[in-house]
Amino acid sequence: MSKNHQSSRRDFIQKSILAASCTLFLPKLVGAASLEEFKKVKINGHLWVYASKFPPNWDAYPDLEIVFADMSYAGLDGIELMESILRHDDAVERIKELTKKYKIGVSGTSYGVGFNMWDASQYQAIADDLELVIPRLAEVGGTTFGVSVGGADHLKTDAELDAQAKILNFLMKICKENGIVPNLHNHTYEVENDLHDLKGTLARIPDIKLGPDLNWLIRGGVDPVEFIETYGEQIVYLHIRDQYEDGTWTEYVGQGDTDFSAISKALEKQNFQGQVAIELAFPNDFTPSNPLKEDWKISRKFVQKTFGW
Repeated sequence: MSKNHQSSRRDFIQKSILAASCTLFLPKLVGAASLEEFKKVKINGHLWVYASKFPPNWDAYPDLEIVFADMSYAGLDGIELMESILRHDDAVERIKELTKKYKIGVSGTSYGVGFNMWDASQYQAIADDLELVIPRLAEVGGTTFGVSVGGADHLKTDAELDAQAKILNFLMKICKENGIVPNLHNHTYEVENDLHDLKGTLARIPDIKLGPDLNWLIRGGVDPVEFIETYGEQIVYLHIRDQYEDGTWTEYVGQGDTDFSAISKALEKQNFQGQVAIELAFPNDFTPSNPLKEDWKISRKFVQKTFGW
């Protein structure tokens, strides 16, 4: 056999091995720039600041195109909806059109406005609603479902926590069938009183994933760093909002006194690889100094720089 033929054969084998390695070990993503891009934490935006203008159902459907336009302009990776959006009969068609027009997708939805999952008498109404909105969320490409269980004016009883767990188990089943990851999204009532509500749920569903709102943790008297250190392995989603020392919400993230540097270090130690949503929330009668799309952009840049995402 000639040396040239041996060299050609050797080159062919080396290239074949390299090609096979790429097929096995690199993500099959069209347009993915690199493995790091594939792994990066996605920074989404939650649409509460738009929904807050539409009490009592907090349905931002009339402003949905503005939501997509603003968050696309800001360079966010996705949009976290509220379930009221998905209840509209033409929601799937409209969201798909906006996704294509503004080149930004849906990360998932938050859920829980108007329902109390601890109230056993609401089980069927909630179950019927979940069977409506979860498949619709899957149709528009959403993959996360942040659920709030509903507050009470008392410490929930064992019977109420049992009822809460029952509907959460049903929710987890429907999510699994639709390729969606559910997570417990907290307000203050789940974490006050030494995490009575949250611990009650975890005692009944130990493996449920968590999607804490860092600002609500602070307002509920819980140190977010300690929470991350305790429950980090179960955290798949985060809500990020900022406030001043007196508790007043800021216009954009990075403007207030939240110790995001310490939070970032805690998440890094836990090797957090979930998703996050920036959630802007203005005080009553507040007039922003910037167009909302600029507040989103400033917030997104701050989160990227501070957390290294």
